[in-house]
Amino acid sequence: MIPEMDEMLKLWALDMHGGLGGGGSGGSMIAELMDSKGMLIRAKGGGSRMLLPYSADIELIVNKHLDAQLAVVVREHYLNHQSLDHQKWRHCGCGRTQFYQRLHNAHVAIAGMLLERAA
Repeated sequence: MIPEMDEMLKLWALDMHGGLGGGGSGGSMIAELMDSKGMLIRAKGGGSRMLLPYSADIELIVNKHLDAQLAVVVREHYLNHQSLDHQKWRHCGCGRTQFYQRLHNAHVAIAGMLLERAA
């Protein structure tokens, strides 16, 4: 896995899909605006921030441009917090090693597509 892409995809999950299984306001944009008196703070903690355009680009890449096998792995890893690891692997039709190889391949592909969009 690419650590920077891992962080971006965690923030994408939080930004676009309401998170990493945490509680709180459930990612409600209105609740966040009320809490911060109208100042929108996209990501909390870790000292890292992702702006909405990058989240939207990642969403588009995962849903429209990423190979189907890789997209399933990304969704399972970053959005499915209810299943155990072996259930995620089974859902993707692979074992642990292949799951993480596909996840790495997804990181490389998403990073490449983000660079192309930025150019």
